Amino acid sequence: QVQLVESGGGLVQAGGSLRLSCAGSGRTFSSYYMAWFRQAPGKEREFVAAISRSGNGTTHADSVKGRFTISRDNAKNTVYLQMNSLKPEDTAVYFCAADGRLGIVGIRIDEYAYWGQGTQVTVSS
Repeated sequence: QVQLVESGGGLVQAGGSLRLSCAGSGRTFSSYYMAWFRQAPGKEREFVAAISRSGNGTTHADSVKGRFTISRDNAKNTVYLQMNSLKPEDTAVYFCAADGRLGIVGIRIDEYAYWGQGTQVTVSS
């Protein structure tokens, strides 16, 4: 079991940046593949980025490649999402997710067993 708490969301101007953090509990944080998903009003939850246990393997959705970067610091039990060049269409609740069974960086919602409560990101034009 791992408990996840997201933070760092807020209101930013288009073109601005935010860094989201996801703090995980427990002593085995490094054993989990981690991911970020987001859900905009009236939309399905969608994949944003995922990272392997060591942090050496990452996958980013095409919509955020070149703008967002997922990373992790296992010593701090934290995964990050650095978001640059934000667009209004990035507005959503961003969720952190974890799973201990994955051998690759999964992009499907049902591949992740543990979820945080989400943090709101709003990008104004």
